[in-house]
Amino acid sequence: MLIFYDIRRYLNLATLTYLQALILGIVQGLGEFLPISSSGHLAVIQYFFGIEGESVLLFAVMLHLGTLISVFIIYWHDIVKLVKELIAVIKDIFTGKGLRINHNPVRRLGFMIIVATIPTALIGLLFNDIFAGLYLSLMAVGIGFLVTGTILFIAEKMGKNEKKVWGMKFRHAVFIGIMQGIAICPGVSRSGSTLFGGLMSGLDRNFALRFAFLISIPSILGSVILEFPPAISAGLPEGIWGPVIVGTVVSAISGFIAIKAMLKIVAGKRLTVFSWYTWVLGAAVLSYAIFII
Repeated sequence: MLIFYDIRRYLNLATLTYLQALILGIVQGLGEFLPISSSGHLAVIQYFFGIEGESVLLFAVMLHLGTLISVFIIYWHDIVKLVKELIAVIKDIFTGKGLRINHNPVRRLGFMIIVATIPTALIGLLFNDIFAGLYLSLMAVGIGFLVTGTILFIAEKMGKNEKKVWGMKFRHAVFIGIMQGIAICPGVSRSGSTLFGGLMSGLDRNFALRFAFLISIPSILGSVILEFPPAISAGLPEGIWGPVIVGTVVSAISGFIAIKAMLKIVAGKRLTVFSWYTWVLGAAVLSYAIFII
């Protein structure tokens, strides 16, 4: 899956150091959940620090596994409820009661997550080659940062948002899923795009953020499951497991910190801080790509 393309193309694991693993773990964890784009930052790091070489999939899988762990820790109670409700849905189907989508708020939330995941998966599969090409362009990364800043600015200026799970419609879930799919582009933040989709749909700010993080689970988990067997087959160079473990742990810790920070930032209506950051970074990267390269 393309979700791992941004990391694996930047690494030469034969020479991976603990410092590089630490930096990449921090960037992946913070960038995955703060609206600043982990893929864009990794692209900039790759270019200016010359971290490049053969693509090695297992380290990419492990870093994303770290961020997945952080989501599970924060939203553990929600995840348990959703899994229990999924079992209840299966039971209802076999007993002839049907899906009963609106049976309770947890079940309705689960169906919204499924609906949002479908367009994300379709976009990733259908436009995989196009997105892969964008990762080769520093100019595309700069434009992606500018897009992130703009959608965050618009999202922060949205009016009163009150909808929660009962007010959310399937069209809202589809729109948020499309925004998550678009965020596969380098420099475009996944958390920022999905939060934008939620706020544009009129969702309550806290619920929009919660939904944005919950729909990251099937996206990341699905990619990890698909890529793990070939990643294990590819293996790692001897003596590299130490840095890989460090990167994974740091990714989980920084992801945890990023999610906690976002909960306060969104509640405090301070998203424009990230707008200015990504605008400045995007302008700098774009200027470098146009005038210096």
